Amino acid sequence: MSNFDSVALLLLILVPLAGAGLMMLMPGDRPRDSWYFALFIGAISLALSVLIFARYDYQAGGFQFIRTYDWLPGPMDISLALGIDGIAAPLLLLNGIVLMGGVVISQNITYRTREFFVLLLALAAGVYGVFAVRDLFFLFFFYELAVLPMYLLIGVWGSSTDFGTFLRTKEYGAMKLILFLVAGSILIWVGILAVYAEASGQGGGTFSLEGLARMAENGRFDSTFQTLVFPLFMVGFGSLAGLWPFHTWSPDGHVAAPTAVSMLHAGVLMKLGAYGIIRVGIFLLPEGAENWMPVLIALGTVNVLYGAVSAMSQQDLKYIIGYSSVSHMGYVLMGIATLDRIGMGGAVLQMFSHGIMTALMFALVGAIYDRTHIRDINVLNGLFGRMGVTSFFFVIAGLCSLGLPGMSGFIAEFMVFTGAFRTYLPLAVLAVIGAAITAVYILRLLARTFYGTPPLSLTSTDGETKAGWAEGLTDAGVLEKSVAGAFVLVIIFVGIWPEPLMRVINVSVTTIPGV
Repeated sequence: MSNFDSVALLLLILVPLAGAGLMMLMPGDRPRDSWYFALFIGAISLALSVLIFARYDYQAGGFQFIRTYDWLPGPMDISLALGIDGIAAPLLLLNGIVLMGGVVISQNITYRTREFFVLLLALAAGVYGVFAVRDLFFLFFFYELAVLPMYLLIGVWGSSTDFGTFLRTKEYGAMKLILFLVAGSILIWVGILAVYAEASGQGGGTFSLEGLARMAENGRFDSTFQTLVFPLFMVGFGSLAGLWPFHTWSPDGHVAAPTAVSMLHAGVLMKLGAYGIIRVGIFLLPEGAENWMPVLIALGTVNVLYGAVSAMSQQDLKYIIGYSSVSHMGYVLMGIATLDRIGMGGAVLQMFSHGIMTALMFALVGAIYDRTHIRDINVLNGLFGRMGVTSFFFVIAGLCSLGLPGMSGFIAEFMVFTGAFRTYLPLAVLAVIGAAITAVYILRLLARTFYGTPPLSLTSTDGETKAGWAEGLTDAGVLEKSVAGAFVLVIIFVGIWPEPLMRVINVSVTTIPGV
């Protein structure tokens, strides 16, 4: 192992953390400098993410880039144990891509810019930490570091939505999000303490994920214990993954959040929940997982159908994408629940694909809203004639969302469907129906928003009439187009040639208990 490999993951966590710390020392009245510095940190993080993914040896498999730093040795055996496998490697890459894109398009953040980027970088460091650690205590620590900044990022820099009959404030969205996620965190923490206590009772008290997984493999955790504790992790982590019926915070959080935060929220944070179910729930409690998988795949199927039907009934662009995220995360949960090699591989690929696709959609919605101050799809007719490049990129994202062959979403959903048909045939049929509903609301969105003729005037909710409101619309800026173009290239590249990702994912999917 080279010197770089031994410190790569520590650098990946420390770079955004150190960046956040250094940014706190910068003058608060120079927003452009804060943005440039955040760009610098984001670029380093992306470069490290790409390098680590490229250097992962898929032929060797297993955990790589391993390094352990003692933190609380002794009876509790807590250490900062770092290492990634083929499941975590593509998710690290996803976080680097979405973080860089989110920072680039945040050039218009002028209110308390320094504090905004401090919280955004801390959030990114927490995400890197969750994917990179092999210790249950530190996994929970970084999980909280990733989740808690969302409250301030939405509550301070978010936006309220006036629906005419009622006002959905940003404070409401932030509070609802944090209450649901903190409740989920409580369940996770209770589950962690239960696992540690059971391991201690077996004479092997430790927070090491590998040590606990070996104990589970050797039958040290009895079936009854696993069956009782696994739902704590399933619901706790599942609440962040948008698991129905604990998903209702997600669309409101998406709508209230600023664009970059929506990108990280839907693109990366929701994947932490699915990753936690795999890394903690299934690896440590395999018998309990097997007993609860029928429930998880049933709830995942509800996610798919409920999210798709809800998205179809929305008029607000952000709400459509928010409910679409709930639906698409249902495919991830279904793939996990199959405990099938193909289905599980599809779930991990869907995490990556959906992360890029939904981050792209929120970036484009942000560009549209910045210029029109409208998100109603019944009003935004004919945008293709005014914002051609933005519209083109949105169409690509929409086609990926509905699973068009040649896009990353197709191969991921195809693998999930294959795994589901091999294990839970009736639910697989329902999931396919959900995919058909997805096509309906995506095509409806594209037709209403980007084609046709813009209305000559617009009457706002306060009765003000704006004549010729669409005449002065300009397309997305160079930076926004660059981010969108890069994301589209990733979507098409993975859709045409998924092998670089799948060879890394497959080598670790086979190590998941029960797969």
